[in-house]
Amino acid sequence: MGKRVVQRTQTGVRIETSLLKVLKGLAEYTNLSLGDLLEGIVLHSFEGKAPFSPETRAVIDKLKSVYGCTLTAADSHQLEERT
Repeated sequence: MGKRVVQRTQTGVRIETSLLKVLKGLAEYTNLSLGDLLEGIVLHSFEGKAPFSPETRAVIDKLKSVYGCTLTAADSHQLEERT
């Protein structure tokens, strides 16, 4: 399968700070840009597929520990921003 040509849009997305640090660390670990990593996660999710191997999940767990990210899927849509 060849590369697909797409049009990308710059966006200003707000995201929880420790989660962003984990994502940036994971992007660096996987040698992807943050945007490419997020696109991959979303595309896998849309198809009901797990985006990460067990080895990558272990890296994510380490990054979460390093950056103090304690959020889980259960926290989704339940976060309240500090004012």
